[in-house]
Amino acid sequence: MKLTDFYNEVSRRVDTAKTQINVAETKRVLAVSFEVMSKLDSGEALDLLAKGVAQANKKKKK
Repeated sequence: MKLTDFYNEVSRRVDTAKTQINVAETKRVLAVSFEVMSKLDSGEALDLLAKGVAQANKKKKK
């Protein structure tokens, strides 16, 4: 998956009838989150990413 594909997929999922978030806003938030992670050392950034994925998996199973 390319980074643009990732941004677009997230944008499609967050723009719902209840929560209307446009593509530009979503891409901006994702870009800023990557900027924050870029300031971490690689191990810390990967740990943070792993924790986020683990949390998403828990929510998915509910």
